[in-house]
Amino acid sequence: MKLLVTGGAGYIGSICVEKLLNAGHQVAVFDNLTEGHRSAIDPRAVFLRGDLQVADEIELAMEQAAPDAVMHFAANALVGESMQNPAKYFRNNVAAGVNLLDAMVKKGVKRFVFSSTCATFGIPERVPIDETLPQRPINPYGESKLMFEKVLRWFDEIHGLRYVALRYFNAAGASERFGEDHRIESHLIPNVLKVALGQRESVSIFGTDYETPDGTCIRDYIHILDLAHAHMLALNVERSAQYNLGTGGGTSVREIVSTCERVTGKKIPVREEARRSGDPARLIAASEKIQRELGWKPEFQAIDKIIESAWAWHVRHPHGYGD
Repeated sequence: MKLLVTGGAGYIGSICVEKLLNAGHQVAVFDNLTEGHRSAIDPRAVFLRGDLQVADEIELAMEQAAPDAVMHFAANALVGESMQNPAKYFRNNVAAGVNLLDAMVKKGVKRFVFSSTCATFGIPERVPIDETLPQRPINPYGESKLMFEKVLRWFDEIHGLRYVALRYFNAAGASERFGEDHRIESHLIPNVLKVALGQRESVSIFGTDYETPDGTCIRDYIHILDLAHAHMLALNVERSAQYNLGTGGGTSVREIVSTCERVTGKKIPVREEARRSGDPARLIAASEKIQRELGWKPEFQAIDKIIESAWAWHVRHPHGYGD
């Protein structure tokens, strides 16, 4: 297929682009590089620099790429920032996304894969989180993603734009070529590995009194390569659908730290701090629906393997992409 990937210079997008190209697809990447990196774009892809907030730029890119389908990763994704600047999140994650959909409708592109998030569920009524649970976001980031899912439903009903929304929590790991390098790093695993690299003195644990076996929050970590596989499978879906992605298991913050110590062979000091507001004790995704309907199954279940791939990439790129 010919594919247009928005946000293809970012962490998840870059690795999906790599895997799509390996599978024989033709890929054009559309990115404004405010969050992504030019050197994270696979050289086999066509790079079309532009901004989704500028309708003319995405329309031109749609015409140049002439895609059979679009994968949409471009978004702002910092929960804390969304609580301080909600307008940025609704502008970039919703309004800019509508520009993308309008361009697709004008060019007759009917397939769409959306990188959504389990943050649309907020604090869940139960775990694991399946697709039947009510979606009640507790921050503008999650709300913006949910709003765009609702926009997609109407574009499907009115324009016949078939979409798949993939919801997941904690993407982690790396491929051999591409890895995680955010300009503002809020994710636990890379921040722990920065301590092992000697770039930070310690890592903070926010809350040690949760109702979990070791008192720290439990999250469902999913390997980036498994995410990429799910996005590829979603290209073949014949009707619009939403799927939650996870391993079905969870790893606590302390377990992440101890696993990083084991993988890196380095001692990682921690600082115990107060809980952050809005952090649930457990967030684990149920992925039976996508396993049943698309045949997806996570290949990397063990957290050790996920962290080993991340560590190998960070050792090769101690300062990230450097741009």
